[in-house]
Amino acid sequence: MRTPTTSTHPAELLRRATDALWTDGDLTTSRIHFDAAYRAAEAAGDHHTRTLAVTGMGGLWVHEHRTTSDATLLRHRLHHAIADTDPHTPLGIRLRARLAAEQDYRTATHTDTLALVAQARTTGDPVTLTETASLAHHCLLGPDHTRLRHELSQDALTAALATGRRSDLLVALLWRTVGQFLDTDPQAERSLAELHDHLTHRDHLAVSYVAHAIDVMLTIRAGKLTEARARAATCAQRGTAAGDADTTGWYGAHLTTIAWYQGHLADHLPMLRELAVSPTLSAVDHSYRSALAVAYALAGHRREATATLARLHGNDLTTLPRSSSWLVTLHGIVEAAHLLDDGHLATEAYDLLTPHADRPMLASLAITCFGSTQHALGTAALTAGETDRAITHLHAAVHDNLSLGHLPAATLSRARLAQALDQRSGPHDRREAERQRHLAHTDATELGITLPTPPARPHTPHRPHTPHRPRIQCHRHGRHWQLTLGHRTATIDDSVGARYLATLLANPGYDIPAIQLAGGAAPTTDHQPVLDDTAKRAYQRRLRDLDTAIDDADNAHDPHRAEQARTERQWLLDELAAHTGLHGRDRGFTGNTERARIAVGKAIRRALNRITTSDPILGDHLRTTISTGTRCSYRPS
Repeated sequence: MRTPTTSTHPAELLRRATDALWTDGDLTTSRIHFDAAYRAAEAAGDHHTRTLAVTGMGGLWVHEHRTTSDATLLRHRLHHAIADTDPHTPLGIRLRARLAAEQDYRTATHTDTLALVAQARTTGDPVTLTETASLAHHCLLGPDHTRLRHELSQDALTAALATGRRSDLLVALLWRTVGQFLDTDPQAERSLAELHDHLTHRDHLAVSYVAHAIDVMLTIRAGKLTEARARAATCAQRGTAAGDADTTGWYGAHLTTIAWYQGHLADHLPMLRELAVSPTLSAVDHSYRSALAVAYALAGHRREATATLARLHGNDLTTLPRSSSWLVTLHGIVEAAHLLDDGHLATEAYDLLTPHADRPMLASLAITCFGSTQHALGTAALTAGETDRAITHLHAAVHDNLSLGHLPAATLSRARLAQALDQRSGPHDRREAERQRHLAHTDATELGITLPTPPARPHTPHRPHTPHRPRIQCHRHGRHWQLTLGHRTATIDDSVGARYLATLLANPGYDIPAIQLAGGAAPTTDHQPVLDDTAKRAYQRRLRDLDTAIDDADNAHDPHRAEQARTERQWLLDELAAHTGLHGRDRGFTGNTERARIAVGKAIRRALNRITTSDPILGDHLRTTISTGTRCSYRPS
């Protein structure tokens, strides 16, 4: 690391700052020199040098200034520089892009930053384009922005070749590599190797740190967990040398991922408690709180796990920012919900994750990975009691994790698949469960990982005799609703969801269409199932024929014919699952009925969350007796 110069000449300080940032990637030294250049230029009345110093004060990445005082100072200086600069010049666009990116990043949005990238394209200035494209990348790391990331990478690479600044090319190559990992592009590891080759000729501390953090992720995927732990420690040292604000969080992410696969996550409770409230974390990173909920649940601290989840998602999971850690955060929520047997929360997470089934659950700049999103979908479906759907997703998770080269994740997916098959207990499930369990245990032994113990299920979905449960009484008092069960009472504010609940509680045992609860008209032809009843019956007949064919092939010791029948059987199950929602709902064209199902379900879950906060026992009672979907009901018995 360079030491601050004693020179007070603004231009010299600016040169040293620029050299530290763009040549060496030394974030700490560049921050010191940019601040010194700003102060010296301000004292000398050198407004141009002061403005140039502001452009570099944010650093190479977005949100490098984590403390409130540093972030406020940066915003103040940016506003001051913008006021003194023509907004349509390249320098004016660079300043406004930095301010917009810092704001967009904290709100998990990107509109303002992308608008400035569009302006940068019109300037013909490659430095302006490469800087604004890099800033915009930070705001597009969620799972929804594949096309935008690709376009920005192309812009950044083209501009980098024209700037003459080596670091522009390194940063552009890094963003291309990160985007390829996020999108499961088979060229991702080749791009990473190309980046390492550039860094071998001359190091760049900031870019090299990220590249080595990705190396740790790949080492975990390969199942070399002991080696990954050592690499993570070395990587953290690189982060400290570079002055990267993410060093603490990324090192914790590496250790948390390793502990998860080794079965020791509960042992890391002190670290997770500290990291969940650490000021070094990104403003939109909630993954440590979800990991903390999982660790609490694994340690048997049910109350603490439930409270941590409540603080994390509030009344609605949709409020979580779609940041670079969103998929990993939902993975933790699903795992915690599974351990706590919270089917409502699992269903809510399932709906959010479904569009991203083909994505890996990567965090930040691809620095850690928990495998395929199919695994989280399978776990969520299993928790919600949708065993057939869970098996379909978990079969896909095993395949996708093997395609990723994520051996520990594939092993855990096999173990959970065996758990789902045991739960379904069909004519061929026991044999397949034993096969998957044997493979999982064999791989776990070789990889040195610990398979999780399936949680006890206090409420099984097909229990033949359920003891009578007393009914909840619900009464409105002005702007509040009072719910009573025996001597227990919970009071919540009036809301749409509370009114829906009151209607269900007043009609125990009756199915009420969600569209009726929402006050809409009776459903007409707004929902057209992809599979009609005739097609579904044909599928079911073929499934029965295939069951017989599998038995005959097994009895005849013909594994090839048996495997062909199993493959077709799984394909048919996948087709049925693809055209129905959770709980067997037909999947078709979205209309009034579907909109009512989503809106009513969310409103009821928000009301249940408030009741659980007021009285957990009442909340648990309602979660096991209220059903939502196209039709909703309260069944106390």
